[in-house]
Amino acid sequence: MQHPTSVRLPSLDLVRGTALLGILLLNIVSFGMPEAAYFNPRAYGGWQGADLIAWAVNFLFFDGRMRGLFSFLFGASLLIVTDAAEAAGRDPARAHYARMAWLLLFGLAHLWLVWHGDILAHYALVGMIAFPLRKLPVSRLVSLGAVLVLVSTALFGMLAHDAWRMSLAPQPAHGEYASLVEAFGIPPESRIAGELAVRRGAYAGVVAQRFREYAGSPLALLTLYGWETLGYMLFGMAALRSGLLAGAWPRDTYRRWWLRCWAITLPVYALLAAWLIATRFSLSSVLLAAVTLPGLVRPVMILGWACLILCIARSDGWLTRRVAAAGQMAFSNYLATSLLCVGFFDGYGLGWFGHLSRWQLYPVVLGVWALLLLWSQPWLIHFRYGPLEWLWRSLARGRLQPIRNSLANRSQSH
Repeated sequence: MQHPTSVRLPSLDLVRGTALLGILLLNIVSFGMPEAAYFNPRAYGGWQGADLIAWAVNFLFFDGRMRGLFSFLFGASLLIVTDAAEAAGRDPARAHYARMAWLLLFGLAHLWLVWHGDILAHYALVGMIAFPLRKLPVSRLVSLGAVLVLVSTALFGMLAHDAWRMSLAPQPAHGEYASLVEAFGIPPESRIAGELAVRRGAYAGVVAQRFREYAGSPLALLTLYGWETLGYMLFGMAALRSGLLAGAWPRDTYRRWWLRCWAITLPVYALLAAWLIATRFSLSSVLLAAVTLPGLVRPVMILGWACLILCIARSDGWLTRRVAAAGQMAFSNYLATSLLCVGFFDGYGLGWFGHLSRWQLYPVVLGVWALLLLWSQPWLIHFRYGPLEWLWRSLARGRLQPIRNSLANRSQSH
């Protein structure tokens, strides 16, 4: 089924809003704790009791899937923008690459000046690669995406194998192996102490550390994660073209696909979680069970998530409207989330970094969610776009775009 993509789709905003909120369940660990805690709960912040439950819920349902859902949606949005440009008689390549160039600049500013976990620059680079593939038929998009996901899984598998091989050396705790331990294992206390000191310090020190350690991270991410991200963008294009993300399927079809996808993937994730706990989150098990093997089933669960959201949503529901509004302003809300969270956790804000255990991070998540849901819909009553969406659109088109809603303008003129 070929679905028109030159109009705004409420279903896409709803799924994007859910992904926007859901991704903070994972990113909050990077905002609030040293880097290794993201993959390994033994690294910092507690891994027993309520902390273990918090980790397990995220691992079973959210880890990697919200990021993947965002990637699906980015691919779908690429089609919407290029189709709209063609329909308006504009050059789709020029429209797309202008958007990606400005997104790259936004991402780099976010990475270096706000938060080291930026994903915008990565999406801009992968989006540049994805553009020539947008005209492929649905079957080719799916098959090429699957190949790219397999390549990504193989690369992470090689990383896990290298870690195992290096662990057998007489003195493995040096060089590349030490870097793997710092990222995925249990770092030495000196490493943890260094991260705590920097993130609890002044803004200048935090920015200097970002330039020192993350200046080239967009290229590193492209090399390691670009295969998977491109595959997910192609899946998103296919999902839009087939009508899935357009909300064109019957509700029963969404329900069947959700149940099938989760019936396949949840048992796999449960086994991987049991393995990680049984091995006490050893470096090898983290690299295999948390980083490598989920890549084989993650796309299926992402598909299930999209079907679940569109199955249970009520078009006239209060929460549905609020989440869709947050998704319509996802760019503004993503950066607003970063500003709020660094304000809570970094030393030049409230300085909570490293002071909360894993489960204690989630009341903060609920607070941020509440703010995003409260402000997005009222803003869109008066304006066509979020503030950063408007700025991005204006820069990419080379002229200021109208931002006031015609309804708001009429109400003010009476």
